[in-house]
Amino acid sequence: MKNVIFISQIIALAMFFLQSTNSLAELSEPSAKAQQLAQQVTIYRDNYGVPHIHGHTDAAAAFGLAYAHSEDDFPIIQGSLVAARGQLSRITLSKLAGANDFLVQLLNVKELSEQQYQQLPAHFQEYLTAYAEGLNTYAWRHPKEADERFYPITGTDILAGFSHKLPLMMGLGNVLQNLFSFTPEQLSIGQPLEKHFDFEQTMPDWFSSQVAGSNAHAVASHRSSDNITRLNINSHQPWEGPVAWYEAHLISDQGLNIIGSTFPGAPIILHGRNQKLGWAHTVNRPDFIDVYKLTVRQQPQLEYQLDDQWLPLQEQQAHIILGLKLFEWTINKTFYTSQHGPVVEIDGDYYAIRIPGRNNHGKAAWQWHLMNKAQNFSDWQQAMRLQHISMMNTVYADVDNIYYLYNANLPQRPAIADVNWRNILPGNRSDLIWHKLMPFADLPQVHNPQSGFIMNTNTTPFITTDGPGNPRTEDYAAHYGIEKIINNRGLRSHETFGRDTSISRDEFLQYKFDIKYSRHSSLFVELLEPLINDHQPNNENEIKALRLLREWNGVMSRDSQAASLVRLIHEPWHRARTFKSIHEPTPTAEKLLQDAIKTLLKNFDRVDVPLAELQKLKRGDTLLAIDGGVDTLYAVHTKAEGKHQIGRAGDSYILITEFGSEQVESWSLHQYGNANRPESPHYDDQAELFQRKQLRKSLFSLEEVKHNASRHYHPGEE
Repeated sequence: MKNVIFISQIIALAMFFLQSTNSLAELSEPSAKAQQLAQQVTIYRDNYGVPHIHGHTDAAAAFGLAYAHSEDDFPIIQGSLVAARGQLSRITLSKLAGANDFLVQLLNVKELSEQQYQQLPAHFQEYLTAYAEGLNTYAWRHPKEADERFYPITGTDILAGFSHKLPLMMGLGNVLQNLFSFTPEQLSIGQPLEKHFDFEQTMPDWFSSQVAGSNAHAVASHRSSDNITRLNINSHQPWEGPVAWYEAHLISDQGLNIIGSTFPGAPIILHGRNQKLGWAHTVNRPDFIDVYKLTVRQQPQLEYQLDDQWLPLQEQQAHIILGLKLFEWTINKTFYTSQHGPVVEIDGDYYAIRIPGRNNHGKAAWQWHLMNKAQNFSDWQQAMRLQHISMMNTVYADVDNIYYLYNANLPQRPAIADVNWRNILPGNRSDLIWHKLMPFADLPQVHNPQSGFIMNTNTTPFITTDGPGNPRTEDYAAHYGIEKIINNRGLRSHETFGRDTSISRDEFLQYKFDIKYSRHSSLFVELLEPLINDHQPNNENEIKALRLLREWNGVMSRDSQAASLVRLIHEPWHRARTFKSIHEPTPTAEKLLQDAIKTLLKNFDRVDVPLAELQKLKRGDTLLAIDGGVDTLYAVHTKAEGKHQIGRAGDSYILITEFGSEQVESWSLHQYGNANRPESPHYDDQAELFQRKQLRKSLFSLEEVKHNASRHYHPGEE
């Protein structure tokens, strides 16, 4: 999933400082209700440490999820919640913490979360509260890990996590970074704001590159050689930190039974499969957010112009609490609201920001819960119709259906000839303030296409399938900003899944783990072919490097010497094109080749280095050679560490599900292991499986779980 750098930065700060903060008072003992919930749930751990959580009720299962996840990753969960409260400055004095705390108040996260909590059904309020009580119980039992100033956690705090993160994932962090870093000329009306690109600025060491893609594929039974429908759930995430996947399995006596993955602080499975159906998400990037430059006057109060009226600019105060161990103080920062949305002041100019769906972002948790419990396509699609999850392509499968949805809160903007909605807009025109979103029925979607094949790899929705049934580009105005991109993963999906009309299980897995670049990809067409054909080598090393590239078969295998050159050339080129500002030039192919050669000579004293020597998976003391590359279906994004390129993001949690006429089965894999504690045996126990691309069979029925569990316990009795 994309647009997570800002989230990762702020939660990483919270994680680090919370681990080093001593609690100043005792935490409250768990309530009688919490103690009762603990006895209503049993956590079964399998041989890989995955928690299979059985609760008498859905709420008990949520309590168990919170407790089990805390056992494996409590510091990051706690940091996520502190960030969503807008209280990072209580634990660290930094610009980033202050920016987060201001942002949370600018978005009215607390107030909106409280309102949305009250709008939810009582049983889901109970579910959220039970999850919060699971965190509180863990904190009470492990006071050295907890900072008592942030307890007790409430159900509203859990919703706040969604209200905090979804706008950032939609690109708000980038919008604000641009507003506060661009020159006055670049912030004039009509100038592009780059609302959908990320900046690699002051990233934590553990996060080398922005996540650059996700994969989702579904093949219907009539396109399979064994009449089985298959689903590939394969989001590409950072391998460590607050948006790294955690696998869990929830079972309740109220009908909940779902396995998949979630993020720290999320009380539900975000993508996975239950006993009937499953779904996968990949990030989409339409033009979500609009920015307006207001015309303002002081007469005598601050007013902004809207058509022929002057309206008061509503002033608000963000109260940012600064902490320094033993004492705290508060600073106030002013912001405003207009009919457009929240307003920030920058060097005397005022900019309003309009974000679709933000009054419902917290309720995304409720929508995901309904998806978790859906028993058929109709149930699941009804949950999607809520549109509380504001973004993400979604691929669905069950025994009878495959389905793709371009899920997005798309503003219904008017088509106005003199307006480019990607640019900074004039704030004095009421006709530019949209009020409605595109209805669910009008979103691009594909249901049971003739081909029996659908895919999305962060590509345009207009190539979802390989035959009739794709959405039509002409049905969607350009100002929606729906992507037109076709990346290598999309091309290879159509060159593998899309060309095989009778796909076996082995072939499905072979295609999922594909490590080849299409000859039609931007890597070949825009980078390598011009370099090979046009660059005049200056020395023997360049001659050798160009020969390796010319003879390369496009496969990022561990034994390939050309693949090491491609690794070093492609990663910076891809990152520059994808994440850097348009005001910064992309490095030339010749410069990238020369830099790659210098790196190989410095570290290995030769140019012909097999990828196995360069590219590694590293986790604790584990160091493994891995294949794969940027934008291959089996994706690996790296950061230099010593002489190696160390994987930091890409192919991460994988769940392959088969929907047969008599049973549903699944296999999964994590790139490291299911615990984020170095002392745990599950810190890196899946790394070698990941290297070998070897999946694990999922335990699913309660009987199967009990029979195969390595241990079981009630929370607090482990």
